Amino acid sequence: MNILSNLLSQKTQPQTTPKQHRGIEIKSPREIETMRQSAKIVATVLKEISEMVKPGMTTADLDAYAENRIREMGATPSFKGYHGFTGSICASINHEVVHGIPSTKKVIQTGDVLKVDTGAYYEGFHGDSCITIAVGDVTPDAAKLIRVAEEALYKGIEQVKAGAYLLDLAGAIEDHVKSNGFSVVEGFTGHGVGRNLHEEPSVFNYRTREMPNVKLRAGMTLAIEPILNAGSKHTRILSDRWTAVTVDNSLSAQFEHTVLVTETGYEILTDRTQV
Repeated sequence: MNILSNLLSQKTQPQTTPKQHRGIEIKSPREIETMRQSAKIVATVLKEISEMVKPGMTTADLDAYAENRIREMGATPSFKGYHGFTGSICASINHEVVHGIPSTKKVIQTGDVLKVDTGAYYEGFHGDSCITIAVGDVTPDAAKLIRVAEEALYKGIEQVKAGAYLLDLAGAIEDHVKSNGFSVVEGFTGHGVGRNLHEEPSVFNYRTREMPNVKLRAGMTLAIEPILNAGSKHTRILSDRWTAVTVDNSLSAQFEHTVLVTETGYEILTDRTQV
């Protein structure tokens, strides 16, 4: 889950998490094992949603399903109540970029580009992941956008290992996106994840000098989440104060994984192929 910069600066935690300010955290083996469980719950829910989505469903239907499954597996939804967010998922359709609020009025249609982002809080730790789903037959341009967004995520993940730098990830993502004719949304970033849904460091998807170029260490856990627009990189926030949309109504796609940094590489904790 991305979050608006003004909310990020508050660092407010869900009610289930102690309110405390921390820097970049290195997780212990015990904590990593717990995160594997929270991430597995997220991966399971997203895999199931990807298999059940069909035209005529509403985003509220998906939200109810996700909350029920997260709770069945012994966790609580990370997003619900976070800064007042009302859903257990973010469901963003077509030109909606991030933070779409689930609603009975949002009916999913054939050809839609649907982003579903969710998190689970299990025994003190969060997992966080997002997928983009092509609903039925989508246009060739939409299919390419979705494909490149997922490829960009893995281009970034491939850079992860102890001793690498965050801008190695950012550069790999940015280069792949731009070489395919799309734009990187710069208003939202990835983040650390663990005891808190949003932790340090910010994980940019483009080269920048706005933040220190953090050196990765084994035991860090990152939510890496490139967001691509087919047109302009710029977004605006709707009156609900959550939903971000493209300024030119172009399509947007996003993929996200919770990733563990290891001495020799990485482990994708929210890997849907493993559930």
